[in-house]
Amino acid sequence: MYNRHSSQNNQLMRQSEELISKASNRYRITVQVANRAKRRRQEDFDNMDEPTMKPVIQAVIEMWEELNQPEILAD
Repeated sequence: MYNRHSSQNNQLMRQSEELISKASNRYRITVQVANRAKRRRQEDFDNMDEPTMKPVIQAVIEMWEELNQPEILAD
């Protein structure tokens, strides 16, 4: 049975692979994701609204969006 979680995992895997493939240095992109996730975790801890997804996943998705949709940075 094909469930929603597996499709989300597949999409996340594609996004992270694309992020790594476009990076000039895998170590550097890994550190950037870790630092962004750390900041995100601290922000979520301060807000304590509703934990929607893990900070590392949020960081990967945000960085992938910035890489592939530069128009969101122009705002």
